[in-house]
Amino acid sequence: MFINWLRSSPTASGILVVFRLYLGYSFLTAGFHKLKGGFDASGFIKAAIANPVKGPEGDVLYGWYVSFLKGFALPNVDVFNIIVPLGELLVGLGLILGCLTIAAAFFGLIMNFSFVLAGTVSSNPQDIFLGGMILISGFNAGKYGLDRWGIPFLRKTVLKQKENTNLQKSG
Repeated sequence: MFINWLRSSPTASGILVVFRLYLGYSFLTAGFHKLKGGFDASGFIKAAIANPVKGPEGDVLYGWYVSFLKGFALPNVDVFNIIVPLGELLVGLGLILGCLTIAAAFFGLIMNFSFVLAGTVSSNPQDIFLGGMILISGFNAGKYGLDRWGIPFLRKTVLKQKENTNLQKSG
């Protein structure tokens, strides 16, 4: 019942605009400051590897994530130094403008969960909650934004392309 309300109610869509603007501003400013300030993820990644999240008995809880950081993220830190700030900036723009809102919320959640898995709490639980609400809401989250026109255009364009492909295969 609540999910249906989130996905269809104009009131929910209005509330989601507030969520989008707040979360979008957070991502946009974080990405902007990282782009402007010479961001380097290597220190953060090394600290997350050296001090992984541990359970009450002292065992590492997310060993698979530590392995990912050690085996992939750290050797490719130059790539992460570009995609983290750029990703935050794009997620922020997408949420603020209501453009590809679901994709922006999804990638924002990926980033928030990455920070949590690395042991950083900060505002991430709150951001995960807001991003989850936006993601669950589907199209209604971007209804008062560019998605109002962009999503129908994309659906029409993609469906038309798909129909043309199917006609070529059958003809």
